[in-house]
Amino acid sequence: MERKVNIVGVPSEIGAGTRGASLGIEALKVVGWTQHNPLFKHYPIQYVPHENDVLYDESPYRHAHYIDAYTRIAHGISREIEKSLRTYTRNVVLAGDHSTAAATIFALMRAYPGKRLGVVWIDAHADLHSPYTTPSGNMHGMPLALALGEDNLACKRNDPQAETIECWNKLKDLAGGKHILPEDIVFIGLRSFEPEEAFLIERNHIPHISVEDVRRHGAAHTVNQALQYLENCDIVYVSFDVDSMDSAISKGTGTPVANGLTAEEAQEINRLLCENEKVVCWEMVEINPTLDDKGNRMAEVAFGILQTAIQALEKAAAAVLS
Repeated sequence: MERKVNIVGVPSEIGAGTRGASLGIEALKVVGWTQHNPLFKHYPIQYVPHENDVLYDESPYRHAHYIDAYTRIAHGISREIEKSLRTYTRNVVLAGDHSTAAATIFALMRAYPGKRLGVVWIDAHADLHSPYTTPSGNMHGMPLALALGEDNLACKRNDPQAETIECWNKLKDLAGGKHILPEDIVFIGLRSFEPEEAFLIERNHIPHISVEDVRRHGAAHTVNQALQYLENCDIVYVSFDVDSMDSAISKGTGTPVANGLTAEEAQEINRLLCENEKVVCWEMVEINPTLDDKGNRMAEVAFGILQTAIQALEKAAAAVLS
């Protein structure tokens, strides 16, 4: 059977606050080898360039660390993902840190011009900061703000350098000035965010399905609710950060947070989402084997979710063609 799914590997970690997320893809491959599972033989990973070597030096940009390097690679990452989106009906992106999700979103907007894009953000964090509001300067806390073209000057706490602002504005223009709409985002598992992000969520009435909601109503209801929020969207992108899962599963991610999804809940939510015909791209990020306290446990859990997601995407693609 001809595969309809392609995997793009984005091993960049310059947006993270801790080191090691660039090894997440290799950690997944180790699981495949150990289990004698040919997933990556059937779905060879198409890697895109990174600039992780800049991490040997301190970034001069206090409010958006390594934004100069990020700006250099973002265009290339976005173009490679766009190329894959135009070639394959369903796409998987395996990334290091979550910052490059903005490049994925801009690629989707270019690959599907005229289509309204919905975003399901499965994450413990909102990732709605800008250089003007960030408390850490880490760019993996900024991809949704970038995709929205949102500076959030109403909550400004920082005075970024001129070079930072110049790069930030270039990044916001990766899709020719087009951005997603705040009403086309839904959060699942959100439980760790700052007041500046809460301001945007409340102002824009961005819906959030909590872990408690998932547990109370189940995965099927969660997915139906998320897709109902995005019913006016033509296509949907799912961004799955492994820190949406409970920190008890493992510490193998940069910013683990307690009281998260179980592995089973995460797997079922992602399966059901990927079976939906509107979902054209699924992304998994922030596996960091150097922080794992249980061998390679996070990657083992994530590998199962990845395999399930790919099977669901293939099923959905076949159903559309039949």
